[in-house]
Amino acid sequence: MENIKKIKGGVLAAKGFKTCGIACGLKKVKKDMAIIYSDSPCSFAGVFTQNIVAAAPVVHDRNVVKNSESVHSIVINSANANACTGDQGLKDCHETAEYLAEKLSDENKKIASDQVLVCSTGVIGVPLPMDTMKKGMDIAVKHLSSDMKNNEDAATAILTTDKVKKMIAYTFDIKGKSVSIGGIAKGSGMIHPNMATMLSFITTDANIDKETLQKLLGSSIRDSYNMISIDGDTSTNDTVLVLANGESGCEKLVEGTEEFETFKTAFDLVHKTLATKIVKDGEGAGTFIEMNVTGATCDDDAKILAKSVIKSSLVKAAFFGADANFGRILCAMGYSGVHFTLDTLDLSFSSKSGGIKVVDKGKPIAFDEDLAKKILLEKEVKVLASLEDGDGSATAWGCDLSYEYVRINGDYRS
Repeated sequence: MENIKKIKGGVLAAKGFKTCGIACGLKKVKKDMAIIYSDSPCSFAGVFTQNIVAAAPVVHDRNVVKNSESVHSIVINSANANACTGDQGLKDCHETAEYLAEKLSDENKKIASDQVLVCSTGVIGVPLPMDTMKKGMDIAVKHLSSDMKNNEDAATAILTTDKVKKMIAYTFDIKGKSVSIGGIAKGSGMIHPNMATMLSFITTDANIDKETLQKLLGSSIRDSYNMISIDGDTSTNDTVLVLANGESGCEKLVEGTEEFETFKTAFDLVHKTLATKIVKDGEGAGTFIEMNVTGATCDDDAKILAKSVIKSSLVKAAFFGADANFGRILCAMGYSGVHFTLDTLDLSFSSKSGGIKVVDKGKPIAFDEDLAKKILLEKEVKVLASLEDGDGSATAWGCDLSYEYVRINGDYRS
C-alpha cells in the first residue's frame, strides 16, 4: 500500500487516454455524451448485468468482449438507456459503434466497429435518436483531449439522477515505471447486488493481457459492485469496462508476481471506492450503511448475510428514522438462507459519534437509546455482526430508504 498513491485524473490518470463530455441534446441542457479513447489498441475486460432483460449496448459489448482482441474507445450516452427497444435498439447500437469507429479512423489507423464499446443509461423503452447521437459524436470527437477538465466533463455526462460525480485514480511503481489506474462511474438508483444501474469505466496504462484482465475483473467485482444495494432493483444496463493500453512501458504483468499483486491492490481499490461512492449518492439517501460480518462459517456465507441486511427495506427504513431496531437486522440475517449460531452473535453500531453494543451472545442488552439515536443520525454508520462459527468475513454497503427516493422514482420519466 505504501507504493500506491491516490492522485487526480479519473480516466485520464493513465497515459495515452483522451476523453470528453458534451451536451448533444439527449438532455435539455446538461451534458449527455462522453467518449473515452486511446490511440493505442487496448486489452480490455467487461462484466455486465445479470438481468435477462439486457439493453442493446450490453448485448453489443458482450459480443465485443467475446470476439475482439482489442478496443480503442467507449462511447457513453445518458438520458436514454436503449433498453427494451427490440431489433431497432440493436441496430442503433451497432450503427453508433460503426459511426464512431469511422470518425476515429484516419489514413494511419483504421478502427473497426468491433473495437468500439457502447454504453447507455437513462429511460427504458424509448428509441435512441440516431440523428442526435451522430451530431453528438461529431462534436465529441473534436473535443477529445487529455486535459484534466475533460475528465470532469466525462464524469458529468454519464450521470442520470446522480447528485455528484464519481472519480478516483491511483499511481504506483513497477520496476521503475510509473503505472496509473483510474476510473469514473455513475449510479444512484436501481442499485442491487450482482450489478446495478451503474456504469463504471476504468483505464490503466499497465501492460496486461485480455484474459488476465478479465479474470481479475471478475474477481474484483465480487467484493465491490456486487456488495452494494440501494433499492433492490438490478438494471438492464449495468456495465463495468476496463481498458489497458500498456503506455506506461512496464513489463507485462504476470499472475503470482509481486508486481501483479501491487496492480491487483490498486485495481481493487478503484472498484471499491467507486462502488461506495455510488451508495453514498443513492437516490434520496441520507445515511451510508457499512455492514460488516465476522466469524461466519466462510467468506461466502458472510457475504450472503451482509447483503441480506443492506438490501432489507425494513432495515433501510429503520436507518432513515435513526432507530436502533436490531431485530430487523437479525431478521434479515435469519432469512438469508445461511446457517449461523444465534447464541454466539454480538451486534453493535458505530459512527463518528461513538459506538454501542445492542446484542450480546444472541440476547438483547440494555443500551442508551439517546446515544444510539445520536450514533445513527450521522451520515455514515457501521454495523458489526460478530459470530463464532468460523473465519469468514465480508463487508457490504447500503443506504437508508427515504421519502425522497419515492418522489424521484415516482416521476422519473418526466
